[in-house]
Amino acid sequence: MLGKAILEGKIKGLDQPVADFFPQFDPELTVGDLASMSSGLNWDESYYNPFSMTIRAYLDDELREQILSLEVVEQPGQEFKYLSGNIQLLAMVLEKATGMTLSRYLSESFWKPMGMREDALWQVDSEVDGLEKAYCCIASNARDFSKFGKLYKDFGQWKGRQLLDSAFVAKSIRPRFEAAPHYGYGIWLTSFRGKKLFYLRGILGQYVIVIPEDDLIITRLGEKAGEIPEGEEHSKDLFVYLEEVYEMLQKK
Repeated sequence: MLGKAILEGKIKGLDQPVADFFPQFDPELTVGDLASMSSGLNWDESYYNPFSMTIRAYLDDELREQILSLEVVEQPGQEFKYLSGNIQLLAMVLEKATGMTLSRYLSESFWKPMGMREDALWQVDSEVDGLEKAYCCIASNARDFSKFGKLYKDFGQWKGRQLLDSAFVAKSIRPRFEAAPHYGYGIWLTSFRGKKLFYLRGILGQYVIVIPEDDLIITRLGEKAGEIPEGEEHSKDLFVYLEEVYEMLQKK
C-alpha cells in the first residue's frame, strides 16, 4: 500500500518525513525508515513480557494513542531493528495520506483489481472507529495471498496493468543496509541453493516465498512458527519447506 500511495502521488516518496503527517515526530524520520525497520523508535519488541508495548498493541483498544506516544531515541535510517510499531505508524501515515481506512485502501488498490476469490478479515483495535493492526492479524486464503507474491515477482504488473511502480518493487526486494542483507522494504530476503529469494512472513509460520529464477511461489498458512536460531534472522522451517518443495518438483 505504501508503494501504491507513492505511485498515486499521495505520498511523495520513501524520503518523505513522517512529520508531514504527524508533526510530533523527529523530522529526520521518513516513511522509508519505517518500511525498512530503521526508525530508531523506542518500541519494545517483546512477545513474552506481558507488560511490553507489543503485547499491549495486541490487547489494548487505544492503538493510535500508543503509537503517537512513541519517540525517536536513535538516529533514524542508520540500521535495521525489527519493530512492529514501525508498521503501525506507517499504516497511520497511509490512512492520513489516502483519506481511507487501511481495509478500504487495500480493497480498492489490490483486492478488487487482482480478482481475489475470497474476502479477508483484518483485526482492529476496537469496534467503534477501529484501527487495523497493520503489523499482523489479516486473515484470508493461500491462493489469494500467493497473488501478492506473483505481483512482486512480476515487478508490480498484474495481467497487463501496472499496479505498482516496478522501480519501487525492485528497491523493496533489495537490502537497504549492507549489515542487514536479510531485509529490504517490508520484505525478507535470503537465498537457497544459490538462488535469491524473497518472502513475506507471519508470526505463526505463515509464508509467501518467491524464487524468481524458477518462477516459483510457495505459500504456507500456519498455526505455529519454527525456531529462529540465536543470531540468525530466518526460521529453520523456511528451509525445510524449500527442501520439500524442490524434492516434490524433482519427483514430478
